[in-house]
Amino acid sequence: MRYAFPVFALLATLAPGSRLTAAPPNIVVILADDLGYGDVRCLNPDGKIPTPNLDKLAASGMTFTDAHSPSGVCSPTRYGLMTGRYAWRSKLKSGVLGGLSPRLIEPSRLTVAQLLKDNGYHTACIGKWHLGMDWQLKPDKKVSELSIEPREQVFNVEYNKPIKNGPNAVGFDYYFGISASLDMVPYTFIENDKVTANPTEDRDLAMFAGKPGRTRKGPAAPGFEAEDVLPTLRDKAVAYIGERAKGKKPFFLYLPLTTPHTPVAPGKEFAGKSKLNAYADFVMATDAVAGDILAALKKHGVEDNTLVIFTSDNGCSPQADFPALLKLGHNPNHVFRGNKADVYEGGHRVPFFVRWPGKVKPDSVSKALAVHTDILATCADVIGVKLPDDAGEDSVSLLPALGVRKGDVREGIVVHSINGSFGVREGKWKLCLCAGSGGWSAPRPGKDEAGLPAVQLFDLEKDIGEKSNLQDKNADVVERMTKQLERWVADGRSTPGKPQKNTTPVVVRK
Repeated sequence: MRYAFPVFALLATLAPGSRLTAAPPNIVVILADDLGYGDVRCLNPDGKIPTPNLDKLAASGMTFTDAHSPSGVCSPTRYGLMTGRYAWRSKLKSGVLGGLSPRLIEPSRLTVAQLLKDNGYHTACIGKWHLGMDWQLKPDKKVSELSIEPREQVFNVEYNKPIKNGPNAVGFDYYFGISASLDMVPYTFIENDKVTANPTEDRDLAMFAGKPGRTRKGPAAPGFEAEDVLPTLRDKAVAYIGERAKGKKPFFLYLPLTTPHTPVAPGKEFAGKSKLNAYADFVMATDAVAGDILAALKKHGVEDNTLVIFTSDNGCSPQADFPALLKLGHNPNHVFRGNKADVYEGGHRVPFFVRWPGKVKPDSVSKALAVHTDILATCADVIGVKLPDDAGEDSVSLLPALGVRKGDVREGIVVHSINGSFGVREGKWKLCLCAGSGGWSAPRPGKDEAGLPAVQLFDLEKDIGEKSNLQDKNADVVERMTKQLERWVADGRSTPGKPQKNTTPVVVRK
C-alpha cells in the first residue's frame, strides 16, 4: 500500500519475529555537532578539508545525499533523534535548552535507548546530552526551563549533589559527557548521575583558538579545558567498545560529539593541520575520532556485526568563519543556502552515512529523503519489534532505502528553524512558512523581511540554492502542503497510525 503524501516505509516491516540476523547487531550512532554537509570531502569534491575516515566510512556503506536534521539547532534535533518525534510537538517550540535546563523528554516517552535496552541491549551515551536533566537547586533558586540560563542563575545549582532524570532515566545504562554544548555551563564532566569533579571555579573558555572572544562565564571544574573534551570522549567510547565486545549482550553506543561546535579548540595535534583555520582543524579532529571508533570495532572483532550511522545535528555555524573559509575555496555548507539555525537547506541538510557489513551495499548512494527521527523506527525494524502507537510518531524505517528490505521510502519531511518557523518537503518542493531564514542568515526574522512574501516555495530539482521563490506561481502547491502540515499537527503524527493527542499547542504559521 502506498501513501500519496508522503510515501512512507511499510509498517509491516516492523512485525515481531522478522529480525534480519541470527544475532542482533551492535548499533553505533555518531552525531557530530555543527558539522556542515560541505565539510566532508566525499560529499563536496571542491572542499578543502581532508576527511579520510569519513570518506572511508562512506565508501564502506551508503551515503544519503538528501538527509536532514529535523531542526536547524541542537536540542530539538536530539529530541527527534532520541524519540522519533518532532520536537515542536514537545514543550520546546523554538531555541535550545541550556546546560542547567530540566529534562525535556517526557517520562512516558519511548526512546531509542529504552527500546534497545528492553530488547536485550546494553546502552551507553557518551558525549553532549543537551536534552535537559534535573539538577538539584539551592533553596528558593530557579533555572530557565526552555532556554539558556542567564549569568545570574549559573550558581543556583548544588553541583555536588546527584542529578535526576538525565540520560540514565531514558534508557541508557551508562552515561559520560557534558550536559549541553561546550560553550555552556557547567564546564565539567558528568558520569551517570554525578559530576566527576565539582565545578568550584568561575571562568570561561576561549571561543575560537587564536581569536578574541570567550564562552559564557560560569562554574568550571579545576583543570577542565575545551581541547581535552574530544579526546576524553573518544577514549571513553573506545574503552566502552572494548569492554562490551567481551560480553554476550549486543550494545548500543550513542556518541554525540561536542565538535566542531564552539569552543573551537583543535588541540596541539591538529592545530594548523588543515592550513585553513582552526575550525577546519577541528573538523579534521572530528574525522579522526570517527576513525578511532571504526578502528576499535575492527580491533575487537565486532565490525562485521555492527550497524554504524554517522551524521550531524544541523548545518555549519557562522562561528566557523565562512568569509575566511570561502576566501580559501571551502564552503562548509556546500551549495546550500543559509547555515545553522535556518529553515533553508544549509540549516538542516547534513552528512548521513550508514555502514552495515553484509546488509548495506558498500559505496552505494541513496537519494531518498531521510531525517534523524527515522533512527528509532530503523532500530525497531532491525530487531524485529513493532513500535507502539504512542511512540515514534514521525519515524520511518530506513531499511527499504538501505536496500535491506522491500518497501516504500518517505517523500516528505518537516524541518524547523531556531525561531520556530516550519519548512516542509514534498518531493522536489520545499515550502518555508516564513518570509526569510527563520534563523541567523539574511533575511533575518524581524530585521530583513520587510516587503517579502509571507511564504517561500522552491523547486529543489531546478534551484538547489533556494534563490527563486515560486509561491506566487504555485498557489495550489502552497495550499496543499500547508494543509498537509496542519493535518500532521492535528493528528499528532506524520506516519500512518492512530492519531495522538497534542499535549502542547502548535502554531503552524505566525
